[in-house]
Parts: sequence; C-alpha cells; structure tokens
Amino acid sequence: MEQDYIKLIFGLKLKQIRTDRGLSLFGLSKLSGLSKSYLNEIEKGKKYPKPDKIASLSEHLEVEYDDLVSLKLDKNLAPIGEILQSKLLKEIPLELFGIQESNLIDIISNAPQKVTAFISTIIEIAKNYNFSKESFYLASVRSFQEANNNYFSDLESSVLTFAKEYQIDLSQKIKTQDLEDILIEEYNYTINNDELELHSELENLRSIYIPKSRTLLITKSIDDSQRAFIYAKELAYNYLKITERLYTFSWIKFDSFDEVLNNFYASYFAGALVIPRESLVKDLKQLFSQKRLETKSFQSLLEKYNASPESVYQRLTNILPKDFKLKNLFFLRFSYKADTDHFSLNKELHLTKQQSPRASETNEFYCRRWISVKVLEAIDQHKSEHEFGIQISNYTSEHKQYLVLASATKDPFKDNRYRSISIGIELNSQLERKVNFIKHKSIKTIDVGVTCERCPILDCELRKIEPIVLQAKQKEDKTANVVAGITKKYSS
Repeated sequence: MEQDYIKLIFGLKLKQIRTDRGLSLFGLSKLSGLSKSYLNEIEKGKKYPKPDKIASLSEHLEVEYDDLVSLKLDKNLAPIGEILQSKLLKEIPLELFGIQESNLIDIISNAPQKVTAFISTIIEIAKNYNFSKESFYLASVRSFQEANNNYFSDLESSVLTFAKEYQIDLSQKIKTQDLEDILIEEYNYTINNDELELHSELENLRSIYIPKSRTLLITKSIDDSQRAFIYAKELAYNYLKITERLYTFSWIKFDSFDEVLNNFYASYFAGALVIPRESLVKDLKQLFSQKRLETKSFQSLLEKYNASPESVYQRLTNILPKDFKLKNLFFLRFSYKADTDHFSLNKELHLTKQQSPRASETNEFYCRRWISVKVLEAIDQHKSEHEFGIQISNYTSEHKQYLVLASATKDPFKDNRYRSISIGIELNSQLERKVNFIKHKSIKTIDVGVTCERCPILDCELRKIEPIVLQAKQKEDKTANVVAGITKKYSS
C-alpha cells in the first residue's frame, strides 16, 4: 500500500479516537507529551510516528497498540479505507483535471465523516445502476474531453508531423495500403487476415494485437475504412510511443485508467489522420454556405474520406468548437435491433454543458421525435445502406433548440442491427451566422422531450407511455402548494 495512504489512515484513526475521548489536540498533547503541531501533522497524514511515540499514544488513549497501527477502519471510515487500499486515486491521473492528490487527502482528513457519507452514497448509486470501474473510467475520459472542448492541439500537431515524415498527402483520400506499408516496413508488423475467421467466439472483434511477435490479427469482414482506422490507431500507439494500451478492438476489458485514456489518444490521432482538419474545415465552410442543405452534399462529405460516418461525425466534435466556435453541441450514438421497439443510447458526448438528449439508465422510452430515432426507423423500413435526416429539435421544457444532423447505417458486425450517429448544435446567433441554410423552410422545427415518462408534450402521437414521472412531480408540487397555502393562512 502507498506509504502516504498508510500515514493518512493512521491519522484518521488517531483523530477519531481522540475526538471520541473528548480530547482537543491541546489536551492530547498534554497527556502524551507530544507537541500539538506534531499531532496535527500526524492527523493530517503528513507524518507517521515512531514506535515509542505510538506506544505513548496507545497508553494515554487506552487503545491497543495493534489496533492503533492496524489499517482496518471502523464502519464510519471503512469506505475511505476501501478507496485508499484500492489505489483508485493512483489509477486516475487527477492532474488531467487540475487536481492534486494531496488536496484530496487534506479534504478527507479534515472532514472524514462527511467525505465517508459522500463516498458511501456514490458507491450505493454505482451498485444500483450497475456502475462498474470501466464505466467510471469511460465517464472520466468523457469529462476530460468535455473539459477541453474535445480538441487536443498536441495530437493535431503530431498528425501533421507524422504525415510530413512519411510523405502522406493529407489533401488526398488516405490509402489503407499506405498505412499498412508503414506498419510493416517501419514498425515490423505482421498482418494476419485469417486467424480471427477460425474462431466464431471472436465474431465481434475487429482486431487483436500480439505485442511479442508484433502481429496484428484483423478480421476480413471489415470494410476498407474500418481497416484504415485500425491501422491508423496502431500507428498512433507506435508513433506516440504509447506502451500501456489495449490489445483488442473493440476492447474486452481494461485494467487501468491509462489504458482507457491512451485508447482515446490513439483514436483521436487516427481520426485526425484519416479526416485531416484543414480539409474538413474547407468542406464544412462550403457546406455551410449553401442556402439549402442537400442530402447528397452531406453524403458526399461523408464519402470523401476513408472513414466511417461515425468517425466523420466524431471528427465534427473536434472541428466545430475549435474552428467555427460552435461549442454547445452533443454527439449521440444509438443502436437498434430490427423489428423491435428498443433504442439503446450507448455513446454520448456533451460539450460546454449537459444538454437534454442524454442517456437514461432507468430503461425509459427515449423520445420518438428525435431525428436519431427517426433515421433508425427509416433504415429498418427501407432496408437501405444509409439514411440521413436533419431537424431543429425544440426542447420545450428547457427553451433550447438544436440543429441536429443524423445518419443511420447497418451495424457491420451484427445481423439485423443498425446504428445511428447524430450531432446537435445549439441554435444561437453564432450558428445562424455560420450556417446559411439554418432558416430554410425544408428544415422542420419539432417539439421534443427526453423520455416519454418525463415529456410535457401531452398530445404526442408517438408517445409510448404516459408521462408518469412528470405527473408524479406535478402532484408533489400541488401538494406542496396546498401545504404552503394552509401554513400561510394559519400563520397570519
């Protein structure tokens, strides 16, 4: 266990025992012969006393020596001990968020019972929502992206340097073969296209990397753009000299936060390589200049790059905040099984603030008026390769409007399944200045909610269930108002 944590646990126990005995630091100082300042340093976890001093404290506090030095905490402080012994604080790079570990330790030592109550609450919520360590790591990375407006200049610069070193023309569509050649010739990779096909259990995996032999096992079922992305991620790991990484794509499990964070870095690098910033900015300016957005124009943009529609949409979340100052936006990815009524929101990103269309962990019905859902219903009905939709979503309960673009495609790895990707940009004067087609009559404004259970649009023809959560809240408010009225009446 980390020495700092051992000191902290000892300090927490000493402080708890002292306060239980009704002693001040001054009082314990007189009893033990240790200075008040020294005892204060011990309780803050900054110093650990020598055995003779522990013996003195044990004697005057009437507690067994072994109990005092034990790392076991009583039930009031046990959650803090669990957090410290799990090394969770060591696994998460707190410095990414501008937090010093020592500051957290000070907070814990100054108000242990309140911090314990808070940690216990978080643990209880996590259990109820099946919130795993992996979910916590992914949420941390997402918060890191949001804190930086999902734009990382060092990675953008690394892509430009890489392209120059290896003579990759970023003004042209990236060739998968060029990326494969660099992996083989520069990084001594062996590409195996056959092994994964022999194992039906691995049908959901796109690739496995074997570091000892530098072999990349890759499935034949992926298309050229997916192969290019995998190659670009492998190049990122090597070029950025990332050693702590994930070895499967998609991931099976991860053991540390660094693996998750580095996976994000490699994915960002790959996206910036196959969808170069300068080219995309130019394309978007041309697209935004149109008086009316033609579906073919947007589809042409998606097809211009050797990338999946999802990669292009995700790349928009890097470029729009940085180059167009459109920072209030969200990204959503839904999955949907054909001929069902269940839509799963399994990926999201919110920049600047937490916008309304967010994942629900309570199995509520997402609003069927969302364009994200509509394009999934359309592709299921038409059995087409790609469905595109655009609308202005008006969140009536929050008085916010978003321009939302969405695409639906087949899930390349699962039969009878589809996925939709959408990006929503808050409607404001900045968007109106940047996007010429925003006011064209072809773009419909649709009143939307978040889930049916909470939606105030009572006459919605697409509603799946009554707004039971909203109704319960309204009933509570009415009750509170009546109580307030009675209280006022009898208080005068």
